[in-house]
Amino acid sequence: QVHLVESGGGLVQPGGSLRLSCAASGTISSITHMGWYRQVPGKQRELVAALTNDGSKTYNDSVKGRFTMSRDNAWTTVYLEMNSLKPEDTAVYYCNAAIVRSSILSSVYWGQGTQVTVSS
Repeated sequence: QVHLVESGGGLVQPGGSLRLSCAASGTISSITHMGWYRQVPGKQRELVAALTNDGSKTYNDSVKGRFTMSRDNAWTTVYLEMNSLKPEDTAVYYCNAAIVRSSILSSVYWGQGTQVTVSS
């Protein structure tokens, strides 16, 4: 299994910045994808950013140019740097890891989430 623990959330004013961290443990050498998702009450969880083990990155259109995802070489820690934060960025942010072995076999893991609140 893969265990994920997020940290770095908090309260920030509009236009401010935060950096979220996700510490991974367990069978991390098998991870093929990692991502950040966010969720607000009454809405579905949505993708914020994703990264594959070949270095490819994907960002939600709403955060392009403002958020940056990165990782350590060993994939023990991944980060989400958030700049120019807006009130609509307020959500619980979740770290995600996937082990994709084939089109049929895969495993997905989630962290417990960290709250980000953007308010004046």
